Amino acid sequence: MKNLRPILLLLITFFLFCLSVQANQSRERHQSPSNIEELKVALADLMQHYKVPAAGITMIDKQGLVYFDAIGLANREENISVNTDSVFRLGSTSKMLVALSVLKLVEDKKLSLQDKLVDLAPEIEFNNPYAATHPIRIMHLLEHTTGWDEQHYPEFAHNQTPPISLKDGLDFHPHSRTSRWHPGSRYAYNNTGPTVAAYIVEKVSGKTFEAFVQTHFFNMLDMQHSTFLYDEVFTSMPTVGYDDKNRPIDYHHFINRPASALNSSIKDMTNLLTLFIQRGQFNGTQILSEQSLVRMETPSSSLSAQKGMQTGYGLSNYSAGYKQWVYREHRGGIEGYMSEISYIPEQQTGHVILLNTKNIAAFQKISNLIKDYETQQLSRSEAPAAVLLMDQKTNKTEEAFLASTQTKPAIEGLYYEINPRVELFSFINYISNMKTFSFDENTLIQGKAIGASKNYYHPVSDDLYRSDETGLISLARVVDPIEGEVLHYAYGASAVKTSVLKRINPWLGYTQLLIGFLWLLIIIFSLFKTLGIGIAKLRGRSVPIEVKQLRRWPLLASWAFISIWGLLFVAGSNPYYYMAGPTIVSIGIMLMTIIFALCSVFAIATVFIKKSNNVNKSSYWYYTIASGVHFCVMLFLLKFGVIGIIFWA
Repeated sequence: MKNLRPILLLLITFFLFCLSVQANQSRERHQSPSNIEELKVALADLMQHYKVPAAGITMIDKQGLVYFDAIGLANREENISVNTDSVFRLGSTSKMLVALSVLKLVEDKKLSLQDKLVDLAPEIEFNNPYAATHPIRIMHLLEHTTGWDEQHYPEFAHNQTPPISLKDGLDFHPHSRTSRWHPGSRYAYNNTGPTVAAYIVEKVSGKTFEAFVQTHFFNMLDMQHSTFLYDEVFTSMPTVGYDDKNRPIDYHHFINRPASALNSSIKDMTNLLTLFIQRGQFNGTQILSEQSLVRMETPSSSLSAQKGMQTGYGLSNYSAGYKQWVYREHRGGIEGYMSEISYIPEQQTGHVILLNTKNIAAFQKISNLIKDYETQQLSRSEAPAAVLLMDQKTNKTEEAFLASTQTKPAIEGLYYEINPRVELFSFINYISNMKTFSFDENTLIQGKAIGASKNYYHPVSDDLYRSDETGLISLARVVDPIEGEVLHYAYGASAVKTSVLKRINPWLGYTQLLIGFLWLLIIIFSLFKTLGIGIAKLRGRSVPIEVKQLRRWPLLASWAFISIWGLLFVAGSNPYYYMAGPTIVSIGIMLMTIIFALCSVFAIATVFIKKSNNVNKSSYWYYTIASGVHFCVMLFLLKFGVIGIIFWA
């Protein structure tokens, strides 16, 4: 029995881990405020609970302003209160102004969304292996369907004063601008596409992007406290950003300014929101046509959009489901700040949220609270009615498809994600974003391989599925030029997370997940095993040489990866510093992945070479399993390019 202890301990740990994964996660419920005074109290409670320094919040409906206020401290150190002119940083919400600028030039007949990038800006370096049949167009830049990777660490870390021009910024590190798949076939969010679009605005208009926005939007919308630069507009009334430990954040000069560097006040953002609510008008002046805003709100360039999917990412504007309502919005988050501009076009209702802390939990709670209040003022009957469709290939009505069983086997199964935002971390998406699809009578249920969340759909054609909650088509089956039949899925609180999913054999998929769980348990068990070995040495216990040889490499492999986790923890405190260049941390991670790979190879080789003589069976089989699991994980990481990873490339 004593010899079985290692295996028993491993099995018990695995059992407890499985129980923890399957445990139901209860959602925190709150009562929605019924009036503005209750809303103010609820907001103050959330800010106090999450220690949010300051917030700017505005809400608009058909009649005008519903709520407009700035709460808290713009500068804790100097005890300066925030006001409605205080300037926050907005992060990716900046991208909306890139799309508006492009649409302004389209209206002026100076640009077309179909224009090719190579024709407009041949001097911009990028690589599109599919250019002959699938050129990159302006709409791809704004809808994130170029296939480009997210900007790399050196681009994120670039922080030059004074800031460089957009052209110099795009020349700095062009390596991320390679189409990983056919442009227009898949969505993958990145910061470089909108920046290239902003450069085209500069080239076509003859003005800097900042000057173009100032002339056509900031001036026209009376946005007096808005800028993309660190200038007097910002420094005259700055709102200091704070990290998760309430330490002030220094101003960062982003290399891709149009995509993430907008600074603005809640008063100014109220005016920008009014432009969307009033369908292109402000103070009686038509600044942009309603047709342009509708195009901005409509995903068009992806395969799923062309198929008929109604949710997803438009021109720097995406759908966000909340209960039965669908908002159009954009969010932003940089170190020290978060923002959201969100509205329901049909209801002429919307809001803006600005925070000077990147507290995601607080931000989501505040957003949900405001959306609760907004939508409870609307009648459920006012929600957009689902339009019944007819499939053009089969002439079947939607009702006929609800009763049909032909589409069920074609879509049921286990799927993994094939459109990672960050290619370096695609292996994480592969494991964590596996989704299941199965039918319960006429309802398609989308679940997760790990987790309990579910979404529900009904078929409206062979290839399109309508969300039960919003009534919009949020799931489409299309044919990818590289992968063949795939699913496009844009649903939930933010369609900025649109996934492209490929079917995987369930045995293979779940086996990989099981190996992943076993690997984590083996690494945890290695900590205790190392402690036990140390205690045994102190007590003078001798161990057969065969046991030492068998356990050496799997234990070293475990410790190599523990070291990687430790280095990543250190890097998390300042990723721009540690990962954007060859530092002790980034080089250490690279070397440790190589050491992990070598130890895994030596471990599996030792199992085959060494005999089990003088090794008790439980230890032999434990180290054999550990060696095999390490080897499998090493092959998996090798496939995804993690072994020898270079973050600064």
